[in-house]
Amino acid sequence: MSLLSDKFPNLSIFEEILDDIDEGINVADNNGILVYANRTSAAYCNAKREEMIGRSIEQYYPSAMMLEVMRTHKAIYNRRIHFIGEKRYMCSSFPIFENGEFLGAFSIFRDVRQIEELDYQVKLLQQKLHLNTPETDVNDLIGFQYGGTLSKVYQKAKRTVGSLGGPRHSIITGESGTGKTMLAGLIYEYAKTVGVIEKNAPFIEVNCAQFSNPDIAAMEIFGSEEGAYTGSKSKKGLFEQASGGILFLDEAHALNHYQNMLLKAIESGEIRRIGGTKAIPIDVIIIAASTQKLEDVFLPELYQRLAQYEMHLPALKERSMEEKEVLLRHFVRRYEDSVQQFHQITCNISLTAAAKHALLQAEYPRNIRQFRDVINSSIDAACPLLEDVKDRKNLEVLVSLENIPFATETAEDIEAGKKLSDAARTLILQMAEQSLGPRKISKQLLEHDIDLPYYKVAYFLKNHKA
Repeated sequence: MSLLSDKFPNLSIFEEILDDIDEGINVADNNGILVYANRTSAAYCNAKREEMIGRSIEQYYPSAMMLEVMRTHKAIYNRRIHFIGEKRYMCSSFPIFENGEFLGAFSIFRDVRQIEELDYQVKLLQQKLHLNTPETDVNDLIGFQYGGTLSKVYQKAKRTVGSLGGPRHSIITGESGTGKTMLAGLIYEYAKTVGVIEKNAPFIEVNCAQFSNPDIAAMEIFGSEEGAYTGSKSKKGLFEQASGGILFLDEAHALNHYQNMLLKAIESGEIRRIGGTKAIPIDVIIIAASTQKLEDVFLPELYQRLAQYEMHLPALKERSMEEKEVLLRHFVRRYEDSVQQFHQITCNISLTAAAKHALLQAEYPRNIRQFRDVINSSIDAACPLLEDVKDRKNLEVLVSLENIPFATETAEDIEAGKKLSDAARTLILQMAEQSLGPRKISKQLLEHDIDLPYYKVAYFLKNHKA
C-alpha cells in the first residue's frame, strides 16, 4: 500500500484515517522520497498514489515546502503556496525525529480557493451592508442640517432625550422608506453623546408586524419563564434586553394584541415574564414608529404615554429638488467610497443629463430607500464586472438612461404613455397577452415603425393595469 508502514511503523494504524480527510498529506524520508501520500494529495497533482510512492517529492511538487524543512529541520506553518494552474493551497510542513535522529518530514495542505471564495462573498456582503446601512452621523444626512426639510424634526428628536426634564418616549411616523429607523438611531447616538444613556447601552429593534401570533409576540417582548408553556425555558424578553437603553418598536400599529401589557409596563416601570410572578424593573426609553396614524390605532392612554414627542418624516416627493440632488450626489459618493474600501479601486461615477433627470423626476413609492436602491442598481448596470477590473486601480463609470431600471417612472413618461396612438396601445396589449416582456415588445414595435423604449412600454402596461 505504501512505504509508510515500513519506514514509520508507529503511524501505520492511521493510514485509513489519513485517506479520508480533505487535507492533502505527504510523508517523505530524509532523502525526499515519498513514503506516503493520501488520496487528496494524489488528486492535487493528478497522479496515482501507487505511482507516487518511492519517487521524489520534487517530481510531483517541484516547490514543495518539505524540501526546505529537510534542509533546516525546522517546521513551517501556514504558508500559502501557488501551485499549477488555478490550484492554490495553504501548507504546513514538519520534520520527523525519532530518538533525536532526523527521519524525514511530512506536509499537510489544503486548497484555499474555497476559503478565498468565501472571503470574497463575505466582502461582497459587507459592501452591500455598507451601501444599505442607515447613517448615524447627522453631518452625513441631507435635510437634517440647518435649513433643510428635516432640520426641525431633528431638533425635536434631540429634545426627546436631551431635555432638562429627562428623556421621554416618542413616536415617529412617515411613509415606508422615509428614514424612521435612521432617526431612531440618531436619537440613540445623541442620547449617548449627552450622557442620558451609557456608551454601551443597548439599542433593541423589533418589527412588531413580524408576529402573526400574539402569544409569541408577548413572549418575545416580555420574556417567559420555564413551564409557561410546553417546552418553554426561562428567557429574557426585549424589554429586559433593552433596559438601560432604547427599545425601538417599528411598525408599532401591529401592537393591537398586547397594548394593555405595554401600557402597564410603561406606567409601572416593571414587567412580568409570561408564566412568571416576579416583577422585574426596567429602565427603557421607547420609540414607536409607524406608517399609520397611531392616534387612531392605539388605546388613548397608550398613545398619550408614547406621544410625548411625535415626529413626522416627509415623503421624498415632499422634499425640494435641491435636497434630492444632494441625496443623489450623496449616494453616488457612498458607492464610490464603497468600491475604494472593499476593492481598492478609485471609482469616479458621473451621470448623463438624461439619466440624472430621470432619477430626480421619478416617483418613488418607497421613498429614500427606493431612491437609494435604484441609484445603486443603475451604477451596478453601468459598471464592469469584478472579473474585468482585477488589475485596475482607477475606473471611470458613466451612468446613462439605459442603465436605470424601468421601475422608476417620471411624470413625463406617464404622460407620454397616455399619448400613445391607439394602434400602439393595441399592439402592446396584444403582445403582453402573449407573455412578452417590455424589452421584446419594444423590439417588435420597431417592425411596425413604432420606436418606443422598453421602459416606456413598461410604464404604459403598469398604468394600464392600474
